[in-house]
Amino acid sequence: MRVLLWARGSRGDVEPLVALAAKLREAGAEVRMCAPPDSAARLAEIGVPLVPVERWKGASASHGTPDAEAGSNAERLEQILKVAEGCDVVVAAGLLSGAVAVRSVAEKLGIPYFNVVLCPIHLPSALPPSQRADYNQGTDNLIGGMLNDQRVELGLSPVKNLFDYAATDRPWLAADPVLATLRPGEEALQTAAWILPDERPLSPELEAFLADGEPPVYVGFGSTPETADVAKAAITAVRAQGRRVVLSRGWADLALPDDGADCFAIGEANFQELFRRVAAVVHHEGTGTTHVAARAGVPQVVVRHIVGQVYYSERIAELGIGVAIDGPAPTVESLSAALTAALSPETRARAAEVAGSIRTDGPAVAVELLRDAVSPAVPA
Repeated sequence: MRVLLWARGSRGDVEPLVALAAKLREAGAEVRMCAPPDSAARLAEIGVPLVPVERWKGASASHGTPDAEAGSNAERLEQILKVAEGCDVVVAAGLLSGAVAVRSVAEKLGIPYFNVVLCPIHLPSALPPSQRADYNQGTDNLIGGMLNDQRVELGLSPVKNLFDYAATDRPWLAADPVLATLRPGEEALQTAAWILPDERPLSPELEAFLADGEPPVYVGFGSTPETADVAKAAITAVRAQGRRVVLSRGWADLALPDDGADCFAIGEANFQELFRRVAAVVHHEGTGTTHVAARAGVPQVVVRHIVGQVYYSERIAELGIGVAIDGPAPTVESLSAALTAALSPETRARAAEVAGSIRTDGPAVAVELLRDAVSPAVPA
């Protein structure tokens, strides 16, 4: 089985497909992966070749100029067709503008296509009809003309409602059913989260910091920009609790406010191991961070509205495994109150209880689904 994986966007968009790629390789499949150039080192760790694609300058299909996005899409469509030749199936995640091109190529080659979302709010069936219609119209207006020109050149008919076209009638939801519970009417095939087991040791410096006192509080906001102020407020709030801090620099390249011995800054690290050894995790509602923290059984403080979704913060609060607070610029006082609640014995106990119910078999489920798609004689 030859599989093309396409991931466009932030580290959070790419990492689930890295987990799937590793499981596919383990199952004997041939994997090609299109992803941003900075994914090369990560993919090299699992022996999967990277087909680099230039990052689109915008943050999503609803930003940037139509000409810039259309030109990027045209280049992408031509590139994917070359890369996908000889593949049996394609899987796309991340930016919508890439997914519509990937599905067009799969259509041209006559091979199955699957779209992956990481949160239920990204499912077309989860949207009110008027909002779904707006998404389709906006996407059609932005990239439909150039995409359909390319499709006609390939001998394909023009398409509209590109939001629905990219997502398909039943996207795959790569999220744990406890953390991301589908509601009536929401159509998806849920596989559980796609997380690659991480066996890397922590750095000697981080190990020494962890061993030199009580468990610290992790503060990090992943690939979100402009989070220096909220990080500073979080560090102040943690210190006010008498706790130490591990700060993840992230894409914003966050810096510690001073060189106090109670704070330690990190870059790339094994968060699966780190989260098992901290008192709480303060983060931005990213799917990956939420799942890793939940699996580690550590209480969470989620700052809402830092990224363009509000979902996991609500689930964390509903499950009793952490606290959600409004952002993107919470006060020291609100962060302090949230930390007090998150560090309570009740929340710690509940987080440990829920940890045992978080499923870890998402990539294995996806591999079997891909096998079934390539060999339809075997029922799913």
